[in-house]
Amino acid sequence: MKPEQIDDLLKRTLADSRVSRGEKKILTAMVSEQQGDAQKLGFLQHRAFELARQELISPDAIQVLDWLEDVIKVFKEPAPLELPDVDAYFSPGDECLDKITSLFRTARKRVDVCVFTITDNRIVEEMVQAHLRKVSIRVISDDDKSLDRGSDISRLDDLGVPVRRDRSRHHMHHKYAIFDDSTVLTGSYNWTRSAAEYNEENIIVSDDSRLRALFSDHFEQLWDEVA
Repeated sequence: MKPEQIDDLLKRTLADSRVSRGEKKILTAMVSEQQGDAQKLGFLQHRAFELARQELISPDAIQVLDWLEDVIKVFKEPAPLELPDVDAYFSPGDECLDKITSLFRTARKRVDVCVFTITDNRIVEEMVQAHLRKVSIRVISDDDKSLDRGSDISRLDDLGVPVRRDRSRHHMHHKYAIFDDSTVLTGSYNWTRSAAEYNEENIIVSDDSRLRALFSDHFEQLWDEVA
């Protein structure tokens, strides 16, 4: 927007010495166009002050100051974006295990699990307890690994947890879970005792809404594919 257009818009809002709801929307859109550029926002503030200064010699000076206060509230620099929480955990050791089990303990509504294999009964026990609390749990796992000795996939299935196995010749090698539609857990960590005790593994846990949406969409797509 050109400077003369900015002045024209500000003069129209100044005409009655107040910023209406409609005018505020227009000014807010003008701020959005600056994309957080402090220099451009400073220019908008400067023009508002300049117009106010020209009007302050009039009998309506107090009203002009009220208008200026309203405009500057709109033109202030936007607050910094709130960044999502992201944490990383590593094994060998109990960091990854403890985080996974704690997320199941605090789950309230639903958990979608998409993992290559599950053989660590410590994780499975927390899954079972969540299931008994009426937390909705769905599991996708690899068909070949579910037949391994020590696999807990059939146990979960027998307990009434909805379980689906892929049917391809290749591995379903994902390792992620979505808790209460708000937290994503993913990484190299297999849900096995060897991953906790011996392997160099990791998980990342994030509440990033965009990341959660991507994983949720993928889970729903894969859930339908392996039905």
